[in-house]
Amino acid sequence: MLKRLCLAGSALALLAVCPAPAPALAQTAPRPSDSVDPLIGTGGEGHTFPGAVAPFGMVQLSPDTDTSCVLRDCYPHAAGYRYDDPTIVGFSHTHFSGAGHSDLGDVLVMPVAGDDVPMDPGTPAAPGYRSRFSHATETAKPGYYAVTLADHGIRAEMTAGSRVGVHRYSFPAGKAAHLVLDLRSSLYNYPGKILWSGLHLRDDGVLTGFRETRGWAPGRKLFFAMRFSAPLTGHALVNRETAIPYKGFQGPGRDSDALAEKLGQALEERLDFGVLTRPLEVKVGISGVDEAGALANLDGEAGGFDDIHAQTQAAWDTALGAVTFEAEAPMRRIFATALYHSLLAPSIWSDRDGRYRGPDDQIHQATDFTVRSTFSLWDTFRAEHPLLTLIQPERTNTDIVRSLLASQTHSPDGILPVWQFAGRETWTMIGYHAVPVIADAYMKGIGGFDANAALDAMVASADHASYGGLGEYIARGYVPIDKEPEAASKTVEYAYDDWTIARMARKLGRSDIAARFEKRAGNWRNSFDASSGWLRARKTDGQFRTPFDPTAINYGSDYTEGNAWQYSWFVPQDQAGLFRLLGGDARTIRKLDAMFDFDLSKIDYSHAEDIAGLIGQYIHGNEPSHHVAYLYSYAGAPWRTQERLGQIVASQYADTPAGLSGNDDLGQMSAWLVFTALGFYPVAPGANEYVIGRPFLPKATLMLPGGKRFVISTDNLSTTNRYVQSVTLNGRPLTRTYLRDDEIRQGGELRFVMSARPNRQWGKSASSRPFSTSTAVSSPPTRR
Repeated sequence: MLKRLCLAGSALALLAVCPAPAPALAQTAPRPSDSVDPLIGTGGEGHTFPGAVAPFGMVQLSPDTDTSCVLRDCYPHAAGYRYDDPTIVGFSHTHFSGAGHSDLGDVLVMPVAGDDVPMDPGTPAAPGYRSRFSHATETAKPGYYAVTLADHGIRAEMTAGSRVGVHRYSFPAGKAAHLVLDLRSSLYNYPGKILWSGLHLRDDGVLTGFRETRGWAPGRKLFFAMRFSAPLTGHALVNRETAIPYKGFQGPGRDSDALAEKLGQALEERLDFGVLTRPLEVKVGISGVDEAGALANLDGEAGGFDDIHAQTQAAWDTALGAVTFEAEAPMRRIFATALYHSLLAPSIWSDRDGRYRGPDDQIHQATDFTVRSTFSLWDTFRAEHPLLTLIQPERTNTDIVRSLLASQTHSPDGILPVWQFAGRETWTMIGYHAVPVIADAYMKGIGGFDANAALDAMVASADHASYGGLGEYIARGYVPIDKEPEAASKTVEYAYDDWTIARMARKLGRSDIAARFEKRAGNWRNSFDASSGWLRARKTDGQFRTPFDPTAINYGSDYTEGNAWQYSWFVPQDQAGLFRLLGGDARTIRKLDAMFDFDLSKIDYSHAEDIAGLIGQYIHGNEPSHHVAYLYSYAGAPWRTQERLGQIVASQYADTPAGLSGNDDLGQMSAWLVFTALGFYPVAPGANEYVIGRPFLPKATLMLPGGKRFVISTDNLSTTNRYVQSVTLNGRPLTRTYLRDDEIRQGGELRFVMSARPNRQWGKSASSRPFSTSTAVSSPPTRR
């Protein structure tokens, strides 16, 4: 047998067979995936994971560096991996990208070499099956992750397809190869989270199993099937539980005393392969339906590690190729990675045969679309979903809207998803923000769903009186703080959602619904204190609650993950109406400046874990601020927007592990950067407009359906030339500060000329400003 020397960490390790180079790493020609760095966001507060995943894939196969956290301590490890941790516990198959809450981490696998096989992870100071590692041995690319496990001398590689994950482990020469499969492990772990689980080693050597967990999504069920490239030489099924077994969901229900079968709450399995002469491949399919679904998903994506990796890299190059661009490093890596993070969710949830588990915990069948889940809608309605309408307009948005509608049909509460994953509702955050996602897609002409049925589902959610103070909101025109927490935020977010219902109803010709929700869309005024200039919470007696401090941030108070500084700007549907209440353009600009320039030296926000990326009272690390820099354009001062965008991009994004200032929140932070770098942003999804900011790329092209292209070209772009001097659209001067969606979709060229000096006249006139309900001359806008 030929033996080769391979570099492992800082020492040379003699391996039986060195792993073949990943196909992506052997390419010399630039391809879209080459500029992506999945390690961006894995440190600091980004909460992203570096592991292998296909575009919108069901499997996110990634390393976990800590799975022992409880309660608030889990926040830094919401994605399982944290860049500054010294050890890897194992590789699990499900992860969130950038969430502010942790869960998942299903089916953890860890390779072990030698005769001693520990069955507990241990601690970083006293490792069991966990291992130390060095970032110098890591490689992370779209669809591929690799690292050397220093304590075991094992090179671990990961890739993933749409519904499968594939591991490849190269063990040291002469040492026995083992795997530890730990079903006890989970992110956001605590006693009693694993309600029930099962393992079954089948006669053909395939290992199947399941588990039911009580976590962020209660009663979540996941099934898996695992196939190995080498035969087993031995195994041990171990039940480590000490509690009374849960007697609810029982899974397949076979003989739990059989040598190849165990049921319980704390299951592990040791899998032995002897001394191997080639790398061990482990292929895993998962399903939310049953083990048969996991097996079908496993068999449905043919081939081994290299085959799956090649297919997934090609899928990534196609998906990322929706935007071609030019940029200098590090902006090239920042932008490419932001685009990559925007294409991870909503993830696939239905099996290959179309079956899926719904919010009612029942099995349903989708016949002509792929069901998606992982909807972080309070975050993603703002920019992530509008971006997908441009770069994934057919497949993704048809699937997304139909998935939202299917979920509403099967929901025991009859409401569209709020924050859903694995088909289960978590009721996290506020609003009914599936509504603007559907309305925005419909208003842009994206079909593939029954629009009238969709509107009915939207109205049903908006009229669900028992949800989040909606009954009080409908009766009073605002949510009272003595009846419902975070009332000020809920009032304005409901009003915006209502406006998008009205927009869609008006376009469908359903004037009764349109009129009712147009009136509700003005409810933001009922919580706005014009005398002080702040959005404030009101009580049932109509009085604003006192005492009042616009800088106060406390969970469960008047606002959601923010304060009056952020939420007083949330009127996307009528910024012009808000500015009149603030006293006009000049006063509005002064207040915007005061927000960015606020002195934080005497304020401590350390108690609020989601508050990160502060520029004064502007908080880029959390979503309520994301549109605010663009609001200068509504006040006739787009040059001030251009200044603030430069300030934000320079301070909040970097091509480092800590390169995201806050949770990526399933792609929202990244989608903000993608839009902003292109030069425009959807302040009010549903308006069919994008507010023009300033570009950060010399050139970019949106590759649109039908072979159309929308090119954004920039002259004189530099650090010094940060101001827009002039803009042309298809060669004609553009004096307004917004683009219409149809102008992008029909293809053409948007050209910026940049300068070191601001053009204070461009976009100053009232007629040049973006859409506001109170100043609109038509609906939808048709202004030139």
